Parts: sequence; structure tokens; C-alpha cells
Amino acid sequence: MTADLPSRNELLRRFFAGVTEYAFAVRMGVVDPPLVDYVSEMLVRFVKSDAIYGQRNPRGERLTQVSDMLAEAEARQGLARRRMHRHIGDFTLFWTGVYPEIAARMRQGRKDSLLDYKDEGKRNYFLAARLPADEEEAPHDVLVRLSSNFELCVYGLSEVRRQWEEREGEADAPLLL
Repeated sequence: MTADLPSRNELLRRFFAGVTEYAFAVRMGVVDPPLVDYVSEMLVRFVKSDAIYGQRNPRGERLTQVSDMLAEAEARQGLARRRMHRHIGDFTLFWTGVYPEIAARMRQGRKDSLLDYKDEGKRNYFLAARLPADEEEAPHDVLVRLSSNFELCVYGLSEVRRQWEEREGEADAPLLL
């Protein structure tokens, strides 16, 4: 009897869980399983650009700038508002932590050039934490820790990137972004 091969998504989940735990716990001494799980799951989600740029306005247009996401968050209510604030936190954390060089280019000559992604990430995780959630949403306390430890998480994601770049070409390292 042969075991079923894991799906690509499961391989990504395992890979990111491992490198994120290593970066945070071993390299940085941060032992916070719910926070580390949240960050690794965000990476799995954001492997697909549809998740990074998945937020849309009522006309169906993709929201690619934080300034537009902020305006949309203000127009929404309840869970939709919480999800938008959380997405802004995730979006800014991902770009400033994993690809800071791209985050800087993304803001040049655009509305976002007036924004500090780190400040917006902290603020939006905090705002998301204050709004009611359903059982499938990120727990309040994790969002609060993401807000208060945003710079630490940015550094942690830079360590995650360093780890996966070091492992490129290894048999158990999936192809990323």
C-alpha cells in the first residue's frame, strides 16, 4: 500500500511552517506558536497573487494600493471592515518583510508614496483586532501581537526569505513566487 503524495498546497504549508518556525524560534528566539502559524499561513495564501491583490471595490476593480484599501475599509462595516483592515496589515507585512525592495518601488510616484507601510500595518492590525470576528477569523490576541510586534515580524519574514533562498534547489523546497 502506497501513501498518497501530499498536494502542492500541503507541501507549501509544511515548507513555510518549518522555515517560519525556524526563523522565529531558532534564529530570533520568538516562541509564539499562534503568531508563527498566522505568519506561515499568510505566506501560503500569498503564494497566489490573487490573494495579495484579491480585495476589490464595489465596481469589481482590484485594490492594489494601500491608500485605496484604506478608503475601502472606511466604507465597509462589520466583518467586511475587519477583513479589509486585516488584509492591509497582511499586505504591508508581506511586502515590507519578504520583498522590501519591491515595496519601496511599489510606492514610488503613486498615492502610496505618502504612506509608511510599517505604520499602516501596525495601525490596521490594531483596528482589525478591535472589530468583532467570526470563528474563522484570526483571533483578537494574534492581531494585537502583530500590531505591537510588527517590526519584529518584518525582520522574521526577512529571515524566512533568507532561509528559503538558501534552500532553493533542494528537493524539499517548493518553487515559490
